[in-house]
Amino acid sequence: MDKLIIDGPNKLSGTVKVSSSKNATLPILAASILFPQKIKFRNLPNLSDIKFFIKILESLGAIAEGDLENLTLSCCQINNTVADYDLVRKMRASILVLGPLVARFGEAKVSLPGGCAIGSRPVDMHLSGLEKMGVKILIEKGYVHASVEKLKGAHIKLAFPSVGATENLMMAAAWAEGETILENAAMEPEIIDLANFMKSYGVKIEGEGTSRITIQGQNIKNYKEVNTQSYEVIGDRIEAATYIIAGLMTKSCITVSNFNPEHLDDVLKTLTQMGAKLERENRSVTVGESFILKGAKVETAPYPGFPTDVQAQMMALMGVVKGNSLVSEQIFENRFMHVPELKRMGMKIELDGHNAFIEGECELSGAPVMCTDLRASAALVLAALVAEGTTEINRIYHLDRGYEKLSEKLKELGASIQRVGE
Repeated sequence: MDKLIIDGPNKLSGTVKVSSSKNATLPILAASILFPQKIKFRNLPNLSDIKFFIKILESLGAIAEGDLENLTLSCCQINNTVADYDLVRKMRASILVLGPLVARFGEAKVSLPGGCAIGSRPVDMHLSGLEKMGVKILIEKGYVHASVEKLKGAHIKLAFPSVGATENLMMAAAWAEGETILENAAMEPEIIDLANFMKSYGVKIEGEGTSRITIQGQNIKNYKEVNTQSYEVIGDRIEAATYIIAGLMTKSCITVSNFNPEHLDDVLKTLTQMGAKLERENRSVTVGESFILKGAKVETAPYPGFPTDVQAQMMALMGVVKGNSLVSEQIFENRFMHVPELKRMGMKIELDGHNAFIEGECELSGAPVMCTDLRASAALVLAALVAEGTTEINRIYHLDRGYEKLSEKLKELGASIQRVGE
Protein backbone atom coordinates (compact mmCIF):
# COMPACT_ATOMS: atom_id res chain seq x y z
CA MET A 1 0.00 0.00 0.00
CA ASP A 2 1.41 3.39 -1.01
CA LYS A 3 2.25 6.15 1.45
CA LEU A 4 3.57 9.71 1.34
CA ILE A 5 6.84 10.82 2.88
CA ILE A 6 7.04 14.59 3.48
CA ASP A 7 10.08 16.37 4.90
CA GLY A 8 9.38 19.77 6.41
CA PRO A 9 9.20 22.61 6.75
CA ASN A 10 8.66 23.58 3.10
CA LYS A 11 8.60 26.76 1.06
CA LEU A 12 6.54 26.73 -2.14
CA SER A 13 6.53 28.82 -5.31
CA GLY A 14 5.01 28.73 -8.78
CA THR A 15 1.60 27.95 -10.26
CA VAL A 16 -0.57 24.90 -9.67
CA LYS A 17 -3.46 24.00 -11.97
CA VAL A 18 -6.41 22.34 -10.28
CA SER A 19 -8.17 19.44 -11.98
CA SER A 20 -11.81 19.19 -12.99
CA SER A 21 -14.18 18.82 -10.07
CA LYS A 22 -14.81 15.30 -8.82
CA ASN A 23 -18.05 16.38 -7.16
CA ALA A 24 -19.31 17.80 -10.46
CA THR A 25 -18.05 14.96 -12.65
CA LEU A 26 -19.84 12.13 -10.82
CA PRO A 27 -23.44 13.41 -11.25
CA ILE A 28 -22.68 14.46 -14.84
CA LEU A 29 -21.49 10.93 -15.63
CA ALA A 30 -24.68 9.62 -14.02
CA ALA A 31 -26.77 12.01 -16.14
CA SER A 32 -25.26 10.45 -19.27
CA ILE A 33 -27.61 7.52 -18.62
CA LEU A 34 -30.49 9.80 -19.62
CA PHE A 35 -29.33 10.22 -23.20
CA PRO A 36 -29.30 7.34 -25.74
CA GLN A 37 -26.33 8.65 -27.68
CA LYS A 38 -22.56 9.07 -27.56
CA ILE A 39 -21.27 11.84 -25.29
CA LYS A 40 -17.75 13.21 -25.34
CA PHE A 41 -15.87 14.48 -22.30
CA ARG A 42 -12.58 16.31 -22.05
CA ASN A 43 -10.13 16.46 -19.12
CA LEU A 44 -12.02 14.38 -16.59
CA PRO A 45 -10.06 14.09 -13.32
CA ASN A 46 -7.82 11.04 -13.13
CA LEU A 47 -9.17 9.79 -9.80
CA SER A 48 -10.07 6.39 -8.44
CA ASP A 49 -13.67 7.51 -7.79
CA ILE A 50 -14.12 8.57 -11.42
CA LYS A 51 -12.66 5.33 -12.79
CA PHE A 52 -14.85 3.36 -10.42
CA PHE A 53 -18.00 5.22 -11.42
CA ILE A 54 -17.27 4.51 -15.08
CA LYS A 55 -17.04 0.83 -14.16
CA ILE A 56 -20.52 1.09 -12.63
CA LEU A 57 -21.84 2.61 -15.88
CA GLU A 58 -20.14 -0.14 -17.89
CA SER A 59 -21.80 -2.75 -15.68
CA LEU A 60 -25.14 -1.27 -16.76
CA GLY A 61 -24.21 -1.62 -20.42
CA ALA A 62 -22.56 1.70 -21.20
CA ILE A 63 -19.51 1.67 -23.49
CA ALA A 64 -16.51 3.85 -22.56
CA GLU A 65 -13.82 4.55 -25.15
CA GLY A 66 -10.58 6.51 -24.85
CA ASP A 67 -8.97 7.82 -21.69
CA LEU A 68 -10.05 10.41 -19.14
CA GLU A 69 -8.50 13.25 -21.14
CA ASN A 70 -10.74 12.38 -24.11
CA LEU A 71 -13.54 10.03 -23.13
CA THR A 72 -16.47 8.95 -25.30
CA LEU A 73 -19.31 7.44 -23.31
CA SER A 74 -22.19 5.71 -25.08
CA CYS A 75 -25.30 4.86 -23.08
CA CYS A 76 -27.26 3.68 -26.15
CA GLN A 77 -26.85 0.02 -25.22
CA ILE A 78 -27.71 0.15 -21.53
CA ASN A 79 -29.70 -3.01 -20.88
CA ASN A 80 -29.23 -3.54 -17.16
CA THR A 81 -30.96 -1.50 -14.45
CA VAL A 82 -29.27 -3.22 -11.50
CA ALA A 83 -26.31 -1.52 -9.80
CA ASP A 84 -24.71 -4.41 -7.98
CA TYR A 85 -23.47 -4.41 -4.38
CA ASP A 86 -19.91 -5.40 -5.27
CA LEU A 87 -19.49 -2.18 -7.26
CA VAL A 88 -21.69 0.22 -5.31
CA ARG A 89 -20.58 -0.64 -1.76
CA LYS A 90 -17.37 1.41 -2.01
CA MET A 91 -18.92 4.63 -3.15
CA ARG A 92 -21.77 6.79 -1.86
CA ALA A 93 -22.09 8.70 -5.14
CA SER A 94 -23.28 5.53 -6.88
CA ILE A 95 -26.81 6.27 -5.61
CA LEU A 96 -26.86 8.92 -8.34
CA VAL A 97 -27.65 6.30 -10.98
CA LEU A 98 -31.07 5.78 -9.37
CA GLY A 99 -32.77 8.90 -10.74
CA PRO A 100 -31.63 8.62 -14.36
CA LEU A 101 -32.31 4.85 -14.54
CA VAL A 102 -35.87 5.35 -13.31
CA ALA A 103 -36.36 8.29 -15.68
CA ARG A 104 -35.21 6.38 -18.76
CA PHE A 105 -36.34 2.82 -18.02
CA GLY A 106 -39.02 3.12 -15.33
CA GLU A 107 -37.11 0.88 -12.95
CA ALA A 108 -33.86 0.51 -11.05
CA LYS A 109 -32.34 -1.72 -8.42
CA VAL A 110 -29.45 -0.04 -6.66
CA SER A 111 -27.48 -1.35 -3.70
CA LEU A 112 -27.41 1.00 -0.75
CA PRO A 113 -23.99 2.66 -1.08
CA GLY A 114 -20.92 2.90 1.11
CA GLY A 115 -18.11 5.48 0.99
CA CYS A 116 -16.41 7.83 3.44
CA ALA A 117 -17.17 7.16 7.11
CA ILE A 118 -17.90 10.79 7.97
CA GLY A 119 -21.58 10.46 8.83
CA SER A 120 -24.81 8.69 8.05
CA ARG A 121 -25.83 10.79 5.00
CA PRO A 122 -29.08 8.82 4.50
CA VAL A 123 -30.77 8.63 1.10
CA ASP A 124 -34.23 9.26 2.55
CA MET A 125 -34.67 12.55 0.68
CA HIS A 126 -33.74 10.92 -2.62
CA LEU A 127 -36.37 8.24 -2.10
CA SER A 128 -39.19 10.40 -0.71
CA GLY A 129 -38.75 12.81 -3.63
CA LEU A 130 -39.02 9.97 -6.14
CA GLU A 131 -42.12 8.69 -4.35
CA LYS A 132 -43.77 12.08 -4.87
CA MET A 133 -43.12 11.56 -8.60
CA GLY A 134 -45.06 8.28 -8.49
CA VAL A 135 -42.16 5.88 -7.96
CA LYS A 136 -42.76 2.80 -5.84
CA ILE A 137 -39.84 2.23 -3.47
CA LEU A 138 -39.01 -1.06 -1.77
CA ILE A 139 -35.89 -1.57 0.32
CA GLU A 140 -35.01 -5.24 0.56
CA LYS A 141 -31.80 -7.13 1.31
CA GLY A 142 -29.67 -3.99 1.08
CA TYR A 143 -31.10 -2.85 -2.26
CA VAL A 144 -33.39 0.00 -3.25
CA HIS A 145 -35.98 -1.31 -5.72
CA ALA A 146 -37.62 1.55 -7.64
CA SER A 147 -40.33 1.17 -10.27
CA VAL A 148 -42.90 3.38 -11.96
CA GLU A 149 -45.31 3.04 -14.86
CA LYS A 150 -45.31 6.73 -15.70
CA LEU A 151 -43.02 9.20 -13.94
CA LYS A 152 -44.88 12.42 -13.16
CA GLY A 153 -43.61 15.87 -12.28
CA ALA A 154 -44.17 17.02 -8.71
CA HIS A 155 -43.66 19.92 -6.34
CA ILE A 156 -40.97 18.69 -3.92
CA LYS A 157 -39.66 20.59 -0.92
CA LEU A 158 -36.44 19.12 0.45
CA ALA A 159 -36.07 18.98 4.24
CA PHE A 160 -32.42 19.99 3.78
CA PRO A 161 -30.62 21.35 0.68
CA SER A 162 -29.02 17.98 -0.04
CA VAL A 163 -26.72 18.09 -3.04
CA GLY A 164 -27.19 14.42 -3.91
CA ALA A 165 -30.98 14.51 -3.57
CA THR A 166 -31.17 17.66 -5.70
CA GLU A 167 -29.05 16.00 -8.40
CA ASN A 168 -31.00 12.74 -8.38
CA LEU A 169 -34.37 14.48 -8.59
CA MET A 170 -33.19 16.85 -11.34
CA MET A 171 -32.20 13.85 -13.42
CA ALA A 172 -35.40 11.93 -12.68
CA ALA A 173 -37.50 14.95 -13.68
CA ALA A 174 -35.93 15.21 -17.14
CA TRP A 175 -38.22 12.56 -18.66
CA ALA A 176 -41.15 12.91 -16.25
CA GLU A 177 -44.58 13.97 -17.46
CA GLY A 178 -45.16 17.63 -16.59
CA GLU A 179 -43.30 20.12 -14.43
CA THR A 180 -41.14 19.37 -11.41
CA ILE A 181 -40.32 22.10 -8.89
CA LEU A 182 -37.57 21.52 -6.33
CA GLU A 183 -37.81 23.83 -3.30
CA ASN A 184 -34.96 24.26 -0.81
CA ALA A 185 -32.69 22.83 -3.50
CA ALA A 186 -28.91 22.79 -3.15
CA MET A 187 -27.24 25.80 -4.79
CA GLU A 188 -23.67 24.50 -5.22
CA PRO A 189 -21.69 25.26 -8.39
CA GLU A 190 -21.75 21.52 -9.08
CA ILE A 191 -25.56 21.74 -9.38
CA ILE A 192 -25.19 24.50 -11.97
CA ASP A 193 -22.68 22.42 -13.91
CA LEU A 194 -25.02 19.43 -13.93
CA ALA A 195 -27.85 21.65 -15.19
CA ASN A 196 -25.62 23.08 -17.93
CA PHE A 197 -24.69 19.58 -19.04
CA MET A 198 -28.30 18.42 -19.12
CA LYS A 199 -29.38 21.55 -20.97
CA SER A 200 -26.78 20.90 -23.67
CA TYR A 201 -28.70 17.68 -24.45
CA GLY A 202 -32.12 19.30 -24.54
CA VAL A 203 -33.38 19.13 -20.94
CA LYS A 204 -35.40 22.20 -19.91
CA ILE A 205 -34.18 23.52 -16.55
CA GLU A 206 -34.47 26.93 -14.87
CA GLY A 207 -33.35 28.29 -11.52
CA GLU A 208 -30.18 26.24 -11.00
CA GLY A 209 -27.96 28.03 -8.50
CA THR A 210 -31.02 29.18 -6.53
CA SER A 211 -33.11 27.36 -3.95
CA ARG A 212 -35.94 26.82 -6.48
CA ILE A 213 -35.22 24.70 -9.56
CA THR A 214 -37.85 24.03 -12.21
CA ILE A 215 -37.60 21.18 -14.73
CA GLN A 216 -40.04 20.86 -17.63
CA GLY A 217 -40.31 17.15 -18.24
CA GLN A 218 -40.33 15.71 -21.75
CA ASN A 219 -41.10 12.37 -23.37
CA ILE A 220 -37.93 10.40 -24.02
CA LYS A 221 -39.62 8.84 -27.05
CA ASN A 222 -39.22 12.24 -28.71
CA TYR A 223 -35.50 12.47 -27.95
CA LYS A 224 -33.33 13.48 -30.87
CA GLU A 225 -29.58 13.03 -30.84
CA VAL A 226 -27.65 16.21 -30.13
CA ASN A 227 -24.29 17.06 -31.67
CA THR A 228 -22.22 18.95 -29.11
CA GLN A 229 -18.58 19.69 -28.41
CA SER A 230 -16.75 17.69 -25.77
CA TYR A 231 -18.01 18.70 -22.33
CA GLU A 232 -15.45 19.98 -19.82
CA VAL A 233 -16.36 19.97 -16.14
CA ILE A 234 -15.71 23.00 -13.90
CA GLY A 235 -12.49 23.29 -11.90
CA ASP A 236 -12.39 21.70 -8.45
CA ARG A 237 -13.02 24.45 -5.87
CA ILE A 238 -12.13 22.15 -2.96
CA GLU A 239 -8.77 21.24 -4.48
CA ALA A 240 -8.18 24.95 -5.12
CA ALA A 241 -8.92 25.80 -1.48
CA THR A 242 -6.48 23.10 -0.35
CA TYR A 243 -3.60 24.60 -2.37
CA ILE A 244 -4.46 28.15 -1.33
CA ILE A 245 -4.27 27.07 2.32
CA ALA A 246 -0.98 25.28 1.55
CA GLY A 247 0.43 28.59 0.33
CA LEU A 248 -0.72 30.38 3.47
CA MET A 249 0.58 27.75 5.87
CA THR A 250 4.02 27.68 4.25
CA LYS A 251 4.11 31.49 3.91
CA SER A 252 4.63 31.08 0.17
CA CYS A 253 3.67 33.05 -2.92
CA ILE A 254 1.83 30.67 -5.26
CA THR A 255 -0.89 30.94 -7.90
CA VAL A 256 -3.78 28.47 -7.97
CA SER A 257 -5.41 28.35 -11.42
CA ASN A 258 -8.15 26.73 -13.52
CA PHE A 259 -11.16 27.39 -11.29
CA ASN A 260 -13.74 30.11 -10.63
CA PRO A 261 -12.86 32.05 -7.43
CA GLU A 262 -16.54 32.97 -7.00
CA HIS A 263 -17.14 29.30 -6.17
CA LEU A 264 -14.94 29.81 -3.07
CA ASP A 265 -16.26 33.20 -2.04
CA ASP A 266 -16.95 32.40 1.63
CA VAL A 267 -13.61 30.60 2.07
CA LEU A 268 -11.66 33.47 0.48
CA LYS A 269 -13.50 36.04 2.61
CA THR A 270 -12.70 34.06 5.76
CA LEU A 271 -9.02 33.78 4.83
CA THR A 272 -8.86 37.51 4.05
CA GLN A 273 -10.40 38.29 7.46
CA MET A 274 -7.65 36.16 9.01
CA GLY A 275 -5.09 38.45 7.36
CA ALA A 276 -4.34 36.62 4.10
CA LYS A 277 -3.33 38.66 1.07
CA LEU A 278 -5.15 37.08 -1.86
CA GLU A 279 -5.35 38.42 -5.39
CA ARG A 280 -8.32 37.20 -7.38
CA GLU A 281 -8.30 36.93 -11.15
CA ASN A 282 -10.97 35.55 -13.47
CA ARG A 283 -9.71 31.95 -13.24
CA SER A 284 -7.13 31.99 -10.45
CA VAL A 285 -6.12 33.17 -6.99
CA THR A 286 -2.59 34.25 -6.08
CA VAL A 287 -1.40 33.95 -2.49
CA GLY A 288 0.78 36.95 -1.69
CA GLU A 289 3.18 37.79 1.11
CA SER A 290 0.76 37.64 4.02
CA PHE A 291 0.72 39.56 7.27
CA ILE A 292 0.56 37.57 10.48
CA LEU A 293 -2.56 35.46 10.21
CA LYS A 294 -4.93 35.33 13.17
CA GLY A 295 -7.54 32.86 14.35
CA ALA A 296 -11.17 32.79 13.27
CA LYS A 297 -14.57 31.29 13.90
CA VAL A 298 -15.90 29.05 11.13
CA GLU A 299 -19.25 27.31 10.87
CA THR A 300 -19.83 24.92 8.00
CA ALA A 301 -23.05 25.38 6.04
CA PRO A 302 -24.62 24.51 2.69
CA TYR A 303 -23.45 26.63 -0.25
CA PRO A 304 -22.88 29.57 -0.35
CA GLY A 305 -21.72 29.07 3.24
CA PHE A 306 -18.38 27.65 4.34
CA PRO A 307 -18.00 24.18 2.77
CA THR A 308 -17.65 21.18 5.04
CA ASP A 309 -15.13 19.81 2.52
CA VAL A 310 -12.68 22.57 3.52
CA GLN A 311 -13.19 22.26 7.27
CA ALA A 312 -10.28 19.87 7.91
CA GLN A 313 -7.83 21.90 5.81
CA MET A 314 -8.88 25.11 7.58
CA MET A 315 -8.32 23.44 10.94
CA ALA A 316 -4.75 22.61 9.92
CA LEU A 317 -4.18 26.29 9.10
CA MET A 318 -5.72 27.41 12.39
CA GLY A 319 -3.18 25.37 14.31
CA VAL A 320 -0.27 27.50 13.07
CA VAL A 321 -1.77 31.04 13.05
CA LYS A 322 -1.73 33.53 15.93
CA GLY A 323 -4.55 33.20 18.46
CA ASN A 324 -7.27 30.65 19.01
CA SER A 325 -9.97 29.45 16.63
CA LEU A 326 -13.34 27.72 16.70
CA VAL A 327 -14.77 25.35 14.08
CA SER A 328 -18.42 24.31 14.22
CA GLU A 329 -19.27 21.37 11.98
CA GLN A 330 -22.96 21.59 11.11
CA ILE A 331 -23.19 19.20 8.13
CA PHE A 332 -21.76 15.83 9.19
CA GLU A 333 -21.75 14.42 12.70
CA ASN A 334 -18.48 12.50 12.41
CA ARG A 335 -16.14 14.81 10.54
CA PHE A 336 -13.46 15.35 13.16
CA MET A 337 -11.64 12.06 12.59
CA HIS A 338 -8.53 13.97 11.52
CA VAL A 339 -8.19 15.54 14.97
CA PRO A 340 -6.34 12.66 16.71
CA GLU A 341 -3.87 12.46 13.82
CA LEU A 342 -3.25 16.23 13.83
CA LYS A 343 -2.72 16.07 17.59
CA ARG A 344 -0.04 13.42 17.02
CA MET A 345 1.83 16.11 15.07
CA GLY A 346 1.54 18.63 17.89
CA MET A 347 -1.73 20.43 17.28
CA LYS A 348 -3.76 21.41 20.34
CA ILE A 349 -7.44 20.74 19.68
CA GLU A 350 -10.33 20.16 22.07
CA LEU A 351 -13.62 18.71 20.87
CA ASP A 352 -17.03 19.42 22.32
CA GLY A 353 -19.81 17.87 20.26
CA HIS A 354 -19.99 19.67 16.92
CA ASN A 355 -17.34 22.18 18.00
CA ALA A 356 -13.56 22.08 17.80
CA PHE A 357 -11.42 24.57 19.72
CA ILE A 358 -7.98 25.07 18.16
CA GLU A 359 -5.03 26.69 19.89
CA GLY A 360 -2.81 28.64 17.53
CA GLU A 361 0.96 28.89 17.05
CA CYS A 362 1.50 25.17 17.60
CA GLU A 363 4.94 23.81 16.81
CA LEU A 364 4.27 20.83 14.59
CA SER A 365 6.61 17.86 14.33
CA GLY A 366 6.73 15.10 11.74
CA ALA A 367 5.12 11.83 12.79
CA PRO A 368 3.63 8.66 11.30
CA VAL A 369 -0.08 9.36 10.71
CA MET A 370 -3.00 7.61 9.04
CA CYS A 371 -5.62 8.93 6.62
CA THR A 372 -9.22 8.39 7.72
CA ASP A 373 -11.19 10.05 4.91
CA LEU A 374 -10.58 12.22 1.86
CA ARG A 375 -10.47 15.75 3.30
CA ALA A 376 -8.89 14.62 6.59
CA SER A 377 -6.06 13.25 4.46
CA ALA A 378 -5.54 16.66 2.85
CA ALA A 379 -5.31 18.26 6.29
CA LEU A 380 -2.49 15.85 7.22
CA VAL A 381 -0.58 16.73 4.05
CA LEU A 382 -0.91 20.45 4.84
CA ALA A 383 0.31 19.95 8.40
CA ALA A 384 3.23 17.85 7.16
CA LEU A 385 4.34 20.65 4.82
CA VAL A 386 5.09 22.91 7.81
CA ALA A 387 6.03 20.33 10.43
CA GLU A 388 9.64 19.99 11.53
CA GLY A 389 11.06 16.69 10.35
CA THR A 390 9.61 13.75 8.43
CA THR A 391 5.95 12.82 8.28
CA GLU A 392 4.84 9.44 6.97
CA ILE A 393 1.22 9.47 5.78
CA ASN A 394 -0.38 6.04 5.43
CA ARG A 395 -3.60 4.83 3.74
CA ILE A 396 -3.37 7.49 1.04
CA TYR A 397 -5.91 5.69 -1.14
CA HIS A 398 -8.32 8.16 0.49
CA LEU A 399 -6.39 11.00 -1.16
CA ASP A 400 -6.52 9.24 -4.52
CA ARG A 401 -10.31 9.50 -4.40
CA GLY A 402 -10.29 13.29 -4.67
CA TYR A 403 -6.84 14.75 -5.49
CA GLU A 404 -5.30 14.12 -8.89
CA LYS A 405 -1.50 13.84 -8.80
CA LEU A 406 -1.27 15.65 -5.46
CA SER A 407 2.31 14.64 -4.72
CA GLU A 408 3.44 15.59 -8.25
CA LYS A 409 1.75 18.97 -8.06
CA LEU A 410 3.24 19.76 -4.66
CA LYS A 411 6.66 18.61 -5.83
CA GLU A 412 6.44 20.99 -8.80
CA LEU A 413 5.78 23.80 -6.29
CA GLY A 414 9.00 22.82 -4.48
CA ALA A 415 7.75 20.56 -1.69
CA SER A 416 9.91 17.74 -0.40
CA ILE A 417 7.38 14.97 -0.96
CA GLN A 418 7.58 11.47 -2.36
CA ARG A 419 5.13 8.66 -2.86
CA VAL A 420 6.48 5.24 -2.04
CA GLY A 421 5.00 1.75 -2.19
CA GLU A 422 5.35 -0.86 0.49
